Amino acid sequence: MTPHILVDADACPVKDEIYQVAYRTGVAVVIVSNSHLRVPDHPLIRRVVVSDGFDAADDWIAAAADKAAIVVTADILLADRCIKAGATVIAPNGKPFTASGIGAAVATRAIMADLRAGGEQLGGPAPFAKTDRSRFLQAMDAAIVRLKRAH
Repeated sequence: MTPHILVDADACPVKDEIYQVAYRTGVAVVIVSNSHLRVPDHPLIRRVVVSDGFDAADDWIAAAADKAAIVVTADILLADRCIKAGATVIAPNGKPFTASGIGAAVATRAIMADLRAGGEQLGGPAPFAKTDRSRFLQAMDAAIVRLKRAH
């Protein structure tokens, strides 16, 4: 199995960084979105546009995730599905989703959704920062090295 990167791309703020990693490491990337996104014309980069159905991109990514995949997503439920498929999952801010921590993340997500549904005014995620990009690149490099050794 060859390492590859699957990107939940519609709201991904680190697509350019992913392309740079792909060029440098020779790892193929699949950009998955509900709408047509511009991607570089390069043999390592492939675009998949799915229907605009609810969770269509997530379903495609989860079906393609395997032990050789690095999945880039901020979606906790998609991360959970991909971890169960054996994939390495990294958030755009560089924080890894792990088998030991995903249950708590899913539970927290559910609690926050209930609070929002009840009318609570909750702040959103912190603004994306330069340190997030740096942490993301470090996490990607570490994951690729680990997968190349394993496969």
